[in-house]
Amino acid sequence: MDFTIAKLAQAGGVGVETVRYYQRRGLFPVPKPLGGIRRYGGPEVRRLKFIRAAQAAGFTLEEIRELLALDAGHDHARARALATQRIGALDARIAELEQARDALKRLARDCARSRGPCPIITAFEQGG
Repeated sequence: MDFTIAKLAQAGGVGVETVRYYQRRGLFPVPKPLGGIRRYGGPEVRRLKFIRAAQAAGFTLEEIRELLALDAGHDHARARALATQRIGALDARIAELEQARDALKRLARDCARSRGPCPIITAFEQGG
């Protein structure tokens, strides 16, 4: 496979500027130009898709950089530790979202029964 940066970005489901951003952040290699044009191949497409999937799982770019480095060294223990940390952070975020959902459900129920000021608006005006 022989991709320009535009075709690489398209194959990875991102914009060209995203690829360039990853390059500036050191997550993605900048190939030497061949005939004045930088060319990318299958490994770069896989790397780009890896970065996007890791971001979707909630990993930061710094954590992704570490995961990419670990892949080369086959450090399963550290990769597992990073995944476990990410799971903990996701669990905490899920708990926060569940609390917010429950609070909104209560407010919606109260609003349905209220004849005075709207409890939803009142709660937000009072900061929670």
